[in-house]
Amino acid sequence: MSQISGSPFALQDPDDLENNQSGNPHLNDVLAARLHRRHVIKGGIGALAVAGFGPAVLAGCGGGDDEPALVVRQAAKALGFSGMSKSLADSVQVPAGYTATVIYATGDSIDPTVPAYLGNGLETNYARRAGDHHDGLVYFGLNAVGTARDDAGTERALLAINHENITGTAQFLHPTGETNLTVTAARPESEVIKEIEAHGVSVIEIQKAAGKFALNKSSAFNRRITARTEMTISGPVRGSDFVKTKFSPNGLISRGTLNNCGSGLTPWGTYVTAEENWAGYFIRDAGDDTKRTQRENTQLLRNGLRPASAGFAHRRWASVVPADVASTDFERWNCSVKGATPTDDFRNEHNTFGYIVEIDPYDANSRPKKRTAMGRRANEGATCSVPRAGEPLAFYIGCDSRGEYVYKFVTKAAWDVADRQRGMAAGDKYLDEGTIYAAKFNADGTGTWVKVDLSNPAVAAGVPVSTLNPSGYTFTDLADVCVNTRLAAGAAGATRMDRPEWTAVNPFNGEIYITMTENPDRGAISTNSGNNIPNPDVDAANPRYWLDSKGVSSQGPAAATQRGNVHGHLVRIREDADTAAAVGFKWDIFLFGAQAAADAGLDDVYYQKQVNLSGLTALNDLSKPDGCWFSRATGILWIETDDNTFTDQTNCMLLACIPGRQGDGGPIDVSNAASGSPDASVRAAGVDKTVRTYAGRKMTDAIFKRFLVGPTGSEITGVTESPDGKVLFVDIQHPGENTGRAGAIKSTVALSPTALSGPFESNWPGNGGGVPAYGPGGATARPRSATLMITRDDGGLIGI
Repeated sequence: MSQISGSPFALQDPDDLENNQSGNPHLNDVLAARLHRRHVIKGGIGALAVAGFGPAVLAGCGGGDDEPALVVRQAAKALGFSGMSKSLADSVQVPAGYTATVIYATGDSIDPTVPAYLGNGLETNYARRAGDHHDGLVYFGLNAVGTARDDAGTERALLAINHENITGTAQFLHPTGETNLTVTAARPESEVIKEIEAHGVSVIEIQKAAGKFALNKSSAFNRRITARTEMTISGPVRGSDFVKTKFSPNGLISRGTLNNCGSGLTPWGTYVTAEENWAGYFIRDAGDDTKRTQRENTQLLRNGLRPASAGFAHRRWASVVPADVASTDFERWNCSVKGATPTDDFRNEHNTFGYIVEIDPYDANSRPKKRTAMGRRANEGATCSVPRAGEPLAFYIGCDSRGEYVYKFVTKAAWDVADRQRGMAAGDKYLDEGTIYAAKFNADGTGTWVKVDLSNPAVAAGVPVSTLNPSGYTFTDLADVCVNTRLAAGAAGATRMDRPEWTAVNPFNGEIYITMTENPDRGAISTNSGNNIPNPDVDAANPRYWLDSKGVSSQGPAAATQRGNVHGHLVRIREDADTAAAVGFKWDIFLFGAQAAADAGLDDVYYQKQVNLSGLTALNDLSKPDGCWFSRATGILWIETDDNTFTDQTNCMLLACIPGRQGDGGPIDVSNAASGSPDASVRAAGVDKTVRTYAGRKMTDAIFKRFLVGPTGSEITGVTESPDGKVLFVDIQHPGENTGRAGAIKSTVALSPTALSGPFESNWPGNGGGVPAYGPGGATARPRSATLMITRDDGGLIGI
């Protein structure tokens, strides 16, 4: 999710480049209780109808006699907290009447036999410690004695937490930073093992004491799933030639999950974690393309895997000379052709990443499964539709790269509420067979889900011959489509979007929200991207480019000429007939990211009319919406940011919003000034470009406002809550990630490789910024990613 460039600790992420070769109510009074369905019907229908949500809420109750139900009494018209001002402090800022507390941070031990975090880089065994870059997370309830699943449990629970990356913060994992990161000598095995294990997922038990949750270090549920953990390959790709390697000659298993970004919850109580920017972990030797077929090179280049280049997060893991000469744990990160056959090397290792991975948090001995039927891409979460008995389920997925697509996976099996307690066996039923679709956004505010399989004639015809694909590309079977989903979606004619990231489904009406984080290449039509791909022009679903500027910040010097869609937007979809398996939909742009006012020296009259299209103010302006998630207790839509554009004015943030309904606004015409185009030929011609789009209602401070601002250098990532809506959990990712970057105002020179002593961009959470000081180090602590617990001081519901 985090995309840094220009750092001595991070190279360029292939998914931050253009790899795409195609041309193409908030609720005020909520009762959360265990109710029989007939009780909901008897007492709740009138209120539901008045609230405007109809049968979708009843469907969401699931139909079981012992299932939790949410009964909406009245739709609220305002949020119940004072909006937060923007902040550049190295501190977590939350509204008056709320308290934020760290409960789990990078390096924390999850095992009584593993020593506590030291804060000096000498910690070992990250297979039993919190990983880095906390991201998506989900709450899984436990019964009062902590022995079994209880979806309504509020005293004990499991948290499943993604650990996306180590970019910008790997230096803090080691006593003096990374050894041999930028030279040809082999990297130390112990350092690389720590870095590999700092990726993946944590499953931890939390338990209340004196009304507050804390980690139960002795829990048998505590588990780390890392980039070394064995996984089962499941679905159409299982056993195919695409995934046969030296480690698994039969293509049935793989090792590890990494770059886990967004996450989701299945109706049967398992965790799904998304492998996002996996391509950057691999290298290809110079000349590897000459050893490959044209088909293989087309596949590799579509995902940004070029010969003689290293990805943004590649840590030279393949350089390790292991103590055990039989180990292949490190050579697998070089996916070049080395041997006579695919099972002699790891040329296919990259094909074992990029999937949705299912994990059973309630079974610490279970093996995760890579659900290949859902497709392979830079996944951002997998959010399930509102389940309806007898109908298929849909999982909505973004592909996090500029110019990529929005997807859904529709299960072949129809939902049966009897499966809600079947765990991974239900996953086998629903996630191993189904249909991948990609979204085509029409200019009139309608859309089509185009099939991404060989039953679609456009996919069967393949990718046409072009200068970028001199031999074109023809798909051989379903496994091919599931491995090369991006190529297939392009062939199907899906719409290229502005870096689609998280998806969220409104549990009360089934509408889908997708964050479009940004695209500075939007409109650069006469040039190709860093991966030599044509850049897209503005269109109805991605209608803006403009000129923006940025002052000096902890990230680096001022930038006078940011252009394109630099603040992002959120798209909202309503499926035809409100059914998950629909092939048509209506859409609008729910929210346009923007500053409240144009930068100094720019035309604010133009800016308010053509850029700040949602009418944002100083209490809710934002840049680069990244994560989004709905509260099932209150109906609040929570929006998180991952920003490097607005950070001269504020750190990243979490905002709360009353969502409204698709179509609550109307058509608008956006006039894009030529000066804002990233295309030099457009600027030279001086011709403005007008695009008609469909906007949601204007925002106000009553229905949309800032709830939290994070510490310096951080991104606000995952969010979840206890089922009673009284505890919000929020992840703070990579504070201090710009430490040592050239031009960063808090560290003007790179840190010495022999003395990692600061100054650091951030010292949170050890410094106690907005939270009780957590861990060693105090005011000079090494920064750490962390999970926050946020409560209201009066014990009430969060946000109302």
